[in-house]
Amino acid sequence: MPSFKDRLMHAWNAFNGRDRPSRAKDLGPPTYTRSDAPRRKLGNERSIVTAIYNRIAVDVSQISIRHVRLDANGMFLEDIKDGLNNVLTAEANIDQTGRAFIRDLTMSMLEEGYIAAVPVDTTLDPLATGGYDIDTIRRGRIKEWRPKHVLVEVYNDKTGHREDLVMPKKMVAIVENPFYAIMNEPNSTLQRLIRKLNILDAIDEQSGSGKLDMIIQLPYVIKTQQRREEAEKRRKEIESQLSNSKLGIAYTDGTERVIQLNRPIENNLMSQIEYLTKMLYSQLGITESILDGTADEQTRLNYYSFTVEPILDALKDEFERKFLTKTARTRGEAIRYFRSPFKLTPVVDLANIADALTRNAILSSNEMRGVLGYKPSDEPDADRLMNKNMNPYDVQPYGPEEEQPYA
Repeated sequence: MPSFKDRLMHAWNAFNGRDRPSRAKDLGPPTYTRSDAPRRKLGNERSIVTAIYNRIAVDVSQISIRHVRLDANGMFLEDIKDGLNNVLTAEANIDQTGRAFIRDLTMSMLEEGYIAAVPVDTTLDPLATGGYDIDTIRRGRIKEWRPKHVLVEVYNDKTGHREDLVMPKKMVAIVENPFYAIMNEPNSTLQRLIRKLNILDAIDEQSGSGKLDMIIQLPYVIKTQQRREEAEKRRKEIESQLSNSKLGIAYTDGTERVIQLNRPIENNLMSQIEYLTKMLYSQLGITESILDGTADEQTRLNYYSFTVEPILDALKDEFERKFLTKTARTRGEAIRYFRSPFKLTPVVDLANIADALTRNAILSSNEMRGVLGYKPSDEPDADRLMNKNMNPYDVQPYGPEEEQPYA
């Protein structure tokens, strides 16, 4: 614990900090929203499409993606503590954690079809050598494609603005949506659903706009110009009565007839939306129970196998191809993702699973305690792979002088 003298000399207070900028303009241009946040397309926020994007992106970000070292058989050996592993697991940039970056990248990829992960700060010049390490990374929206370069829009945290950069493809991880044909093609199932939902939103806005949509049948035939002028005058009188009345009440002549038009007209728009929604769910491997959180273990397993893992494979393969050199891959470096197999397991079944894994020498007792969230045990056998129900090979059940019981 620091002494009183050390605290007096080195203590710092956020309100009295000596190294704070003296003027607000020294901090950069101010904004009232996050400038680094992705700009969503209009229309998606008003439909169920964003809910699907967000559900998939959150589930992808919950799975840990790490820079690891493999053994000669391609099995996991250890994590590599470097800048790439840090941006994937801890801090991607000054605004995002590693998990938030993966969620942002996945959601933008599902919406755009293609997305770029752009290294911003590196230890060495990537154009001069491939042995650089990544300090910060950002999501970049691809605006133009060239044979060996791409024009990406990336947020610059030094200026506070989005800027266009021409980057070589070998430096940028360009991730393609594995469900591009279903979600991003012009006439795909998702795009058709978005158009139908936007039509439904337009109809709802029109019906709730406050218009009465009524016809007044006058007691005379309107054929001459004089009659038309009288009809127009009568229409304006009724409009004035309705707008100037506190309760919106107007009167008509006993010979006039009012016909209301804003009655609900039956169409097959809702049935088409329901059909396209079910088709999209089946093509993506999603069910309604996945979105409302009531899915059972087998349904969740199918969802992770057919929906989440293809996206993780696309991220993993592109990161490994662009951010690891051939020499590094030859030495056993790789990008891998790890999902806890016990996250969806009921508590009742955990005891049987723990017994089976420790009895068959798959996990040690301390490894199983770590999965359950308990601190390691100090027992000597807690780190050994052994069957606790059997005697160890180097310990005899009976002494040499003891008489063994009859069988």
